[in-house]
Amino acid sequence: MATAAGVSAQTVSRVVRDPASVGEATRARVESAIAATGYVPNLAASNLASNRSRTVAALVPQINASVFADTVHAFSTALAAHGYQIFVGTTDYRPEHEEEVLRSFLGRRPDGLLMVGTSHTPGTLALLTAAGVPVVETWGWSADPVDVLVGFSNAAAASAMVTHLVERGRRRITFAGRHTAGDSRAGERLDGYVSAVRDLLGSEPRTVDAGPEPVTMDTGVALLDQVLQRYPDSDAVLFSSDVFAAGALQACVRRGIDVPGTLALAGFGDFELARHLVPALTTVAVPSVHIGELAADLLLARMRGGRVERPHRDVGYRVVVREST
Repeated sequence: MATAAGVSAQTVSRVVRDPASVGEATRARVESAIAATGYVPNLAASNLASNRSRTVAALVPQINASVFADTVHAFSTALAAHGYQIFVGTTDYRPEHEEEVLRSFLGRRPDGLLMVGTSHTPGTLALLTAAGVPVVETWGWSADPVDVLVGFSNAAAASAMVTHLVERGRRRITFAGRHTAGDSRAGERLDGYVSAVRDLLGSEPRTVDAGPEPVTMDTGVALLDQVLQRYPDSDAVLFSSDVFAAGALQACVRRGIDVPGTLALAGFGDFELARHLVPALTTVAVPSVHIGELAADLLLARMRGGRVERPHRDVGYRVVVREST
């Protein structure tokens, strides 16, 4: 293989294991030789010798939600340039399942871990401590992170959206989402809503709960029905996810409910569909791609044993005002 490419065996190894460390011209020559000869490196033997798997595990609530898919794609792309591959597991917002998936993944000896969220069971924390591999937590914020953290305050983001709705003259704002213990980020958004409503309006919070129902547009319609039944005088609804908000908005259009005249609707996440709805959905945007890229950079530094400057990075959020409010 090295002879075919006209380089040393060490250079071939570097191209296979860390492509970004090799000059573009040399890398292209080696990759061309690999393709021409059908060469497949024996990574298992190499990994045994180096005690490195060249893999990273990613644990996410669900992969069909575009914001998490965007983060994982950016994370994977950034690491692939350095010879790492990722394997992905979904927790379905269940803390005990996160523990099961983590245990399974650690048996495959990943060099690092990406986890969505900062709330974990004692069993999960014990596994992470025993494993001793670098960990990057994402999509949340914590005063006591496991290791590296790339996230933002969900509570502050929800509070900012309430502030926007109040500035638009809304006074009877209802929060709609899942209050399950497994979705800690939705719980943080609820906390932000509650604090903002009490501080800005001096009123008691109004909430409806989807319970164990899945994060789907159908559940969003069911949440809208709960709002209209329990709090028929609501003039705004803040949903814990754009998926819920999209389902509710479409139901309002079908039923002839004026949005935003009669009822303002807001979501969370800035999914792609949010800007294509009619009326377009006001939401909280989170830099999901940047989270993945930055998480990869910091985790890569940790896996290489280097010092990480500012291991806890707050990427922030922004309220995106569109037609629904």
